[in-house]
Formats: sequence, C-alpha cells, structure tokens
Amino acid sequence: MGQSELLSGVLVDEAALTVEELARACAVEPDWVVQHVRTGILLEDAAEHAGSWRFTSIDLVRARRLRQVERDFEANDDIAALVVDLSEEIRRLRGRMRAAGIK
Repeated sequence: MGQSELLSGVLVDEAALTVEELARACAVEPDWVVQHVRTGILLEDAAEHAGSWRFTSIDLVRARRLRQVERDFEANDDIAALVVDLSEEIRRLRGRMRAAGIK
C-alpha cells in the first residue's frame, strides 16, 4: 500500500440551486419556479425574497415530477401537487413496509 489520497467532494443534498438553475434543470422559465414556491407547492417556508431561495436535490426531483404531471396530463398546479404528494407518500409507505419486512 502506498500513500493514501484524500478525496473531496460536495454532497448533492448540501449543494443548493438558485431559481434560475432549478428552472434550467426542469426546462421551465424561472417564473414557473417562483409561482410554485409562492403557492407553497415547492420549497416550504420560503423566504419573501426570491434571490435568497435555495433548492436541494429533493426540491429538484419534486419540481421535475410536478412539471411532468402538468405536461403529461395537462394538469393545473393544484392537481399536479396532489398527484406528486400522493406518489411521495406511497414511496415513503412502501419504504417503511420494506424496512418492517412486510411485502
């Protein structure tokens, strides 16, 4: 064994995206992101100023799912949020069932 090398990196969950970066990653306009934050669909407990909003990888996944439901089913914001909320809850429950050895 030779010298050990140090590796450095950034955890994805700790890397924060701006409104513009999230919009680009979801192929939407920044106004789409702002609208969904202000209605409480994205980024709970958002600060008042859009310049201070930061989004995690979890927010990115949720935003992409929201956009997909809106696009694929021509759903409005509320319906898309409900569909995404329910699908996230199903995933959580399935995970808990697996952890408990059920299913």
